[in-house]
Amino acid sequence: MRALLSVYDKEGLVELAQGLADLGWELVASGNTAAALAGAGIDHLGVAEVTGSPEMLGGRVKTLHPKIHGGILADRDDPAHRADLEANGIAAIDLVVSNLYPFSSDPSIELIDIGGPTMVRAAAKNHAHVGIVTSPADYPAVLEELRRAGSLSDATKRRLARAAFAHTAAYDAAIVAWLDAGGPSPVAGGDRDEEALGAVLPPTLHLTLERTARLRYGENPHQRGARYRAAGVASWWDEVAQHGGRELSYLNLFDGDAAWRLVHELAADAGLPAVAIIKHANPCGAAVADDLVTAYQRALECDVQSAFGGVVAVGGVVSAEVAEAIAAGPQADVVIAASYAPEALERLTSRRKATRLLSGPAPERPVRQLRSLGASVLVQDVDDFVAPREGWQVVTARQPSDEEWRDLVLAWRVCGRTTSNAIAIVNAGQAVGVGAGQQSRVVAAEIAVQKAGEAAKGGAGASDAFFPFADGLLVLAAAGVTAVVQPGGSVNDPEVIAAADEAGLAMVVTGERHFRH
Repeated sequence: MRALLSVYDKEGLVELAQGLADLGWELVASGNTAAALAGAGIDHLGVAEVTGSPEMLGGRVKTLHPKIHGGILADRDDPAHRADLEANGIAAIDLVVSNLYPFSSDPSIELIDIGGPTMVRAAAKNHAHVGIVTSPADYPAVLEELRRAGSLSDATKRRLARAAFAHTAAYDAAIVAWLDAGGPSPVAGGDRDEEALGAVLPPTLHLTLERTARLRYGENPHQRGARYRAAGVASWWDEVAQHGGRELSYLNLFDGDAAWRLVHELAADAGLPAVAIIKHANPCGAAVADDLVTAYQRALECDVQSAFGGVVAVGGVVSAEVAEAIAAGPQADVVIAASYAPEALERLTSRRKATRLLSGPAPERPVRQLRSLGASVLVQDVDDFVAPREGWQVVTARQPSDEEWRDLVLAWRVCGRTTSNAIAIVNAGQAVGVGAGQQSRVVAAEIAVQKAGEAAKGGAGASDAFFPFADGLLVLAAAGVTAVVQPGGSVNDPEVIAAADEAGLAMVVTGERHFRH
């Protein structure tokens, strides 16, 4: 039996090679793999000894040879194939162990592997006769099966072949993404706008997703769910630690991600500690304050009823005082924070045994968003808040006060992260009313006003899209809202602005819509 070893990742290599040698396998190794085996005193043949051809072109050509690929690809059940091997003095290769250059971690022309993927794909194609191992994690199981049974089962070879094709597919996808992003260098005289577009919306998308966790179920108990991540791309969820509570569900992750991203945005906008409470992917509470206890209490006040079973995102460390406030509040499904003081964990785990307590790093910035429509997929770049506060335009006679400006910024952020049609009302750094997901903007305003109650008076309102008529604006004015931010751009803007002036409101337009579906 002959095994070909050619790996970049040397983890577990010596142990595997020694195990194969002890079973009587003949080993063939290339380049640095051969050097590692020689250093460990393990007998082997170099690839050049098998092919009769030296490595050349700085290592770009070493395994691309009929005496390697004939040995891998031969169908042992085909007499003509066996005759070709014998006529050309080619020994069959029964096991290929290969993993590829780490292109994702350090993309460059020289890390575009050619010989490795060719060997891997050849062995995977011929998996009826050849085992192909691409992950060091599989070495122990492969050795154990060879020791026990003398050969790999058909099921094992099929499983390994599937992993091998996934390995090369992910590798190729990473190279395509690198080229889409401009590597190794943009074409001189090229269309820079088209290059920027192509980085986000290229002609084809090649996504390789790795399953990282099975979930209790999907959006509903009869659906199956799992979390995947883009291969070779880190997600903040990869570093999340769970300190207590039940297993995470699909909706825990969906809502948790929305809450964690929003709380970081709020803190960055205000330069203050922030807390966000999310229910069904929408904010039902958000606040900034001088300390996290106050921020939590004020976020909760927005909608105590809806906060039950929601996600609480704390933009900082949960101290004993913050934990006490959360424990005294309604039951949360999830609490996410940067970290927890030991006494805080003790308090929350004793008071809220079912609550999932998570800590994690700041969220990564996504490049694009995808949504499936059966066999079609909608793709767009991320909904960033592009228009800076300095570029907003006051269109009414009255200018916002400094306090109203601060609330307008917070209301605009909360509204932009709420399902459309959306209206948000903020007063003194605290979201006091949120109307989410309504077909009518007027109804969204009515819901926000109803939830805000007396707290709407003197507050700032935000609309995620323009007011098509003055009616929605007048709902806010009647409740006592004194300043409003909206994108503007309606044919009826003059009517809406006139209504704001008549009501004594300050109105700001951003020129930027934030629909969310």
